[in-house]
Amino acid sequence: MSEYRDFSPGSGRRAPRAAFASDAPRIDLNGVWRFHLAPAPGAAPEGSHLPGFDDSGWGELPVPAHWQLHGHGRPAYTNVVYPFPLDAPHPPDENPTGCYRREFELDPQRAGRGGVLRFEGVDSFFTVWLNGRELGCSAGSRLPAEFDVTGALRAGRNVLAIRVTQWSAGSYLEDQDMWWLSGIFRDVVLLEPPVLNDFFVHADYDHTTGGGTVRIETSVPATLTLPELGLHGVPSDEPHSIPAVEPWTAETPRLYDAELATGGERVALRIGFRTVRVEDGLLTVNGRPIRFRGVNRHEWHPETGRAVSEETMRADILLMKRHNVNAVRTSHYPPHPRFLELCDELGLWVVAECDLETHGYFFVDWRGNPSADPRWREAYLDRMRRMVERDKNRPSVIMWSLGNESGTGDNLRAMAEWTRERDPSRPIHYEHDHDSTYADVYSLMYPPVDEVDRIGRREEEPLADTAADAHRRALPFVLCEYAHAMGNGPGGLSDYEELFDRHPRCQGGFVWEWIDHGIVHPEHGHAYGGDFDEEVHDGNFVIDGLVFPDRTPSPGLIEYKKVIEPVRISVGGDAIRIENRHDFRDLSHLAFPWTCEEEGVVVAEGVLEDVTPGEVPLPKLPELPENAGETWLTVRAVLAAAEPWAPAGHEVAWGQGRVRPVPARPRRPRRDLDLDAFDPLTGRLRAVGGLAVAGPRLDLWRAPTDNDRGGPLPDERVWRGAGLDRLRHRLVGIERDGGDVVVRTRVAAAGHDRAMSATYRWSAEEGGRLRLELGVEPEGEWNFALPRLGLRMELPSGIDRVAWYGGGPGEAYADSRQAARIGRYAMTVEEMQIPYVFPQENGNRMDVRWAELTGGDPGHGLRIEGEPVFGLTVRRWTSEDLDAARHHAELVPREAVYVNLDLAQNGLGTASCGPGVLPAYRLTARPATFALTFAQVTGQRSRGAMPGMPGTAG
Repeated sequence: MSEYRDFSPGSGRRAPRAAFASDAPRIDLNGVWRFHLAPAPGAAPEGSHLPGFDDSGWGELPVPAHWQLHGHGRPAYTNVVYPFPLDAPHPPDENPTGCYRREFELDPQRAGRGGVLRFEGVDSFFTVWLNGRELGCSAGSRLPAEFDVTGALRAGRNVLAIRVTQWSAGSYLEDQDMWWLSGIFRDVVLLEPPVLNDFFVHADYDHTTGGGTVRIETSVPATLTLPELGLHGVPSDEPHSIPAVEPWTAETPRLYDAELATGGERVALRIGFRTVRVEDGLLTVNGRPIRFRGVNRHEWHPETGRAVSEETMRADILLMKRHNVNAVRTSHYPPHPRFLELCDELGLWVVAECDLETHGYFFVDWRGNPSADPRWREAYLDRMRRMVERDKNRPSVIMWSLGNESGTGDNLRAMAEWTRERDPSRPIHYEHDHDSTYADVYSLMYPPVDEVDRIGRREEEPLADTAADAHRRALPFVLCEYAHAMGNGPGGLSDYEELFDRHPRCQGGFVWEWIDHGIVHPEHGHAYGGDFDEEVHDGNFVIDGLVFPDRTPSPGLIEYKKVIEPVRISVGGDAIRIENRHDFRDLSHLAFPWTCEEEGVVVAEGVLEDVTPGEVPLPKLPELPENAGETWLTVRAVLAAAEPWAPAGHEVAWGQGRVRPVPARPRRPRRDLDLDAFDPLTGRLRAVGGLAVAGPRLDLWRAPTDNDRGGPLPDERVWRGAGLDRLRHRLVGIERDGGDVVVRTRVAAAGHDRAMSATYRWSAEEGGRLRLELGVEPEGEWNFALPRLGLRMELPSGIDRVAWYGGGPGEAYADSRQAARIGRYAMTVEEMQIPYVFPQENGNRMDVRWAELTGGDPGHGLRIEGEPVFGLTVRRWTSEDLDAARHHAELVPREAVYVNLDLAQNGLGTASCGPGVLPAYRLTARPATFALTFAQVTGQRSRGAMPGMPGTAG
């Protein structure tokens, strides 16, 4: 079994072929297997591969599964660094080895016909025995492997033995950003020997005529039946022209049911007609340029790891479609083949990526990188062949990707050349081919927006080779990774989208990534790198998805849905502008209901009737009532009828515009304010009416986000270096000024003369209202962005509910606010929190006009009004508590409610992996004024408060 240390990708396997199911008999070998974990290959129990071996002392393990998630060893997470020495092709001696055994019965009538044993995925290297006979071995964890069992298969009892090593030579090619998990994690099946061994569907669409051509290469002569198009038992390998077909696209995933037949065997097909080309510098499908509104997707489930069920796959796709995602890059390996069938059915563009990454060689300046070592050539080609052959019949797959972050070298070029010869119908992607010498698209990860702008204009930095430069400059541009969705963020999505709109060359991209890879953990809730005492790990860098581990959409996904809407609705002036941004579809499948709200309360509603499908219509505003208060008109695009991926009424897009301005704030009579309302030692307010409060006082700190911690010079490091996490407040003085009370303080950190001068001018108004005007003046050098500029105060713990009129229902920040719509909302304090796996700043609501924080007693609460707006955060823990916690489960409610009222916060950016906050969203220190009014809530809660708009998350 020494092959696990060889450059060879395996032996004894059948040639790779397409994934398909025929009507031939099959035996499902998933289920409970006998299992034993040995510390190394040589320590496997003697004779455990033989049929007579006594395995009664072994445990059990489900297949598919990872053994580390069932108590055998521990998971380990690294992003780039290999968790073993760079000593290729040798794995370490400490090499846990899973020994599997499974018995099954075979009908005597089948015994003489032989069979094919198919494994969809085994990590990382395995050897197979059937009834004591060795069938072969294989590397390439996330690729299929098949073995001929003819001569080994018996009537009656059969014993299948598998030996899986955690590490192998192949592990050097599998350094993807994910958990290292081992075992038989995809399906195992015994097939009757196929008569139709392989086939390749060629179904092209001619956009100039509307016609299609279908031809199917087969391993043996076969007939094709395609009833809808009038083909009945015709030779499959002849081209058949059809005058009119409905093409397949991600927006309209039209599939034709067909059947291949030969030698008594029948194979059901679902054929999609489409043509992919790079022409005139653009990537086109069916003659039209497309826009990727995509995500990178790892296979993941918080309990089962990469062993994902069909229900999980379908749930992912439905959630993507409902959030306007139209494309998936299968980072960084082929997914389960059923996932791609579902992409065909439900409609997603797919960039299918090979199971290849050697990123850890970056740390040794790519010295010894397998991509440039001819000894690895066959392993590279083998991985590409197995992916292309498996998935070649999927219409959703429109590009092949050679792999990820594996440097450059002739092995990659050989993969590209083989693929181009085998399947010239699909372009080739590989991001690390920065000169694009063997890739068909120009691709980058995480470039800043100014670089994307230059590339969009085809004015990027030139290459030294003028011919190569001209070639690359003529290619379409795709961001295979951008906008790192780690923690609170990503920020700046709309800035990239604006460039995609401006430059046809920029054909969109794929956000990193789809899901947080948290593992369910009894103490932490969800574990990440380091929680299993790994020797080397990359911490919570694996928690970087648009959905939380339980697949709850994060605010980042809600923002992304809004930014990439396929319909853009603008309300302003005297018209509603509706822009169709679909690549292929018109607007006939949508309805356009509207609501008119005065200060968040609906006063009129209806449906736009004059929206014409296809072209950009400009309907006039509907007749609206005359209102005294601030009034907003919201127009929504919803599904007029159910689609396979969402019910009728599902919201696809929305737009909102103010049609009546905010009325001027009335001048209220003032009265003298009593100094007793203020603490004489600190100057802090002690009560509003009969409600005890502490504060408010100037606050500059926020619990750093993952993006605040990223980049070459992280904002967090600057902020802590400046002492913003340990500011001290010194009372300069309290004095009367007419009937007002003026409190002056100086806010600074130890060890520096940098400070903020804060002047609080308090005024008493009729009805027990207190008006605060805060003036802030920086002193000294403030040559960096501030985390926040606002006020913090404490309220009694009985406060449990928040109602507000402003942006919502979810959180929003300066560069991540497109999804916040103006309305009236109500939530509990607990519902205001965003449960990021790694605690950090969260829960800010922007553009709040007023808020009411109340408890069980109707008179127990506080109303806050802005002049005109403020940012609102309400928590049962402090920013310092958030800063100190490393898992959400560590956050323990205090005996108080902490409220932040912000003039502004710094943007989010995406510096956890990518650019930082753009200048337009950075909060600089400068003189500022901020005004709020406080009043005790003494009556019923405000009318019309509601938990949020329906349809925001599908």
